[in-house]
Order: sequence, then C-alpha cells, then structure tokens
Amino acid sequence: MQTINDHCTVARGDNGIAQLTICNAGPLNIMNSAVIRSVREGLELLATDTSIRALVVRGSGEKSMIGGADIKEMATLDQASAEKFITGLRDLCEAVRQFPAPVIARLRGFCLGGGLEFAAACDLRIASQDAKFAMPEVKVGIPSVIHAALLPRLIGWGRARWLILTAATIDAPTALNWGLVDQVVAETDLDAAIAATASAIAECGPEAMRSQKALLKQWEELPLTESVNLSVGVFGKSFLTGEPQRHMQAFLDRRK
Repeated sequence: MQTINDHCTVARGDNGIAQLTICNAGPLNIMNSAVIRSVREGLELLATDTSIRALVVRGSGEKSMIGGADIKEMATLDQASAEKFITGLRDLCEAVRQFPAPVIARLRGFCLGGGLEFAAACDLRIASQDAKFAMPEVKVGIPSVIHAALLPRLIGWGRARWLILTAATIDAPTALNWGLVDQVVAETDLDAAIAATASAIAECGPEAMRSQKALLKQWEELPLTESVNLSVGVFGKSFLTGEPQRHMQAFLDRRK
C-alpha cells in the first residue's frame, strides 16, 4: 500500500491491477475541496503509469465510495466560489473519465450526487446489494450539473429525468435494471466479483484496451459515420504494437 497524499492510497498487484482508495474524508468519504483536489492529483499521477491495466476505485470503509459533495462547505459559497468548487469536482470526474486504462467503481452503501457523477464517469460500476443511488441536489437548492450529463447516456432520458427531478433514491436491483450499474452481488462477494472483472481486463492486450477506451469516449460524442471511419485508422495502428500478432498466434496455437 502506497500513500499518494492525504486523501488517497494505492495498492498495486503483480498483474497490472491497481486499487485507489479514497481516505481521510469521513465515514462516507465526502468530497470537500481538499479531498477533491487530492483524489484528482492521485488519478493524474496514476494515469502516467503505463503498467496499470485496470484501476479499481473504492472508498475507505464500507459505507460508500463517495457519499457526495460536502454540504457544509457548499453552504458557505457565493456565485464565484460555487463555480470554483464545481469546477474542481468537474476536473475530478473528468480525470477518472479520461484515465487511460479501464476504471471500475466499487460501490457499497450510499452513492449520492457528486459521488454518482464520479461513478458515472468510471467505465464499469459493480455494486453490492446494499448500495443506494440518488441525485438529491434539488432538495438542497442546487441543480445537478457537470457529469450528471452522462446519466441520459447510461439510463435514458426518462429515467435520468426521474432521478434528477424527483431526487428519488433507488436501490441496487433498480440501478441494475436501469443500466446505472453493470453488476450487483452480495456484500461478501463484491471484492471477488471486482477482482474477476479486473483480471479479465488485465488479460487482454494493454495497448488494445487503452485504444478501445479512447474510442469509446470518442464514440460518445461523434456522429455515427465519423465514429465508424475513425475506427479504421485505430485498427491499423494496433498492428504496430505487436499485440495482435502475439495474441492471435497464441489463439491459433491453442486451437492446435
């Protein structure tokens, strides 16, 4: 276990799987400005490590990955400081969205507001059966913003409207049914399920996986025809890495 800064640590496995833990942010891992900045800096540091094939993000304890943004701090803000605060949270969510390797969010307990926006910016979300999800900002007089914009892409406009406009809390089975999370397991099986998914990712060609993640981000924003045509060059460049030759030959050798 390596301490990156006051609010995040990292543990690295021999197989290229790393786990970043958000810590020293209270029992629910609440995001104030200092925590937001520290976790973003941790993610940016790990993004330079090309040996990482998959990153798991979790919170310390078992009550949440990120419970939400710090209401105590937000209650003191004016327009200028509010924009500075939310810009910091935007940059944190963008740091995980732009992380070059796939990121898995480990979700237990509460995942609310800014915590759900951060989770939405991760590539995969695996939750325990006790997990609960909500976008409660309108209850405290502010709109849901920044990476809440990812929610319609994940769950559709109707369900995103319901979640954001009613501030309703949904349970893990509902989140799975809606497509907000990718897998729900018993609390005791959560780490094993995450390890299995991370291991499956780590077994793939690392350069191919990074190219695939970059393509997925571009597909989110580009028109269909442009997305299709862009992929041709990416496919060709993958053969410069040597990974297709190694993996395909191994596949052919196994068939023999």
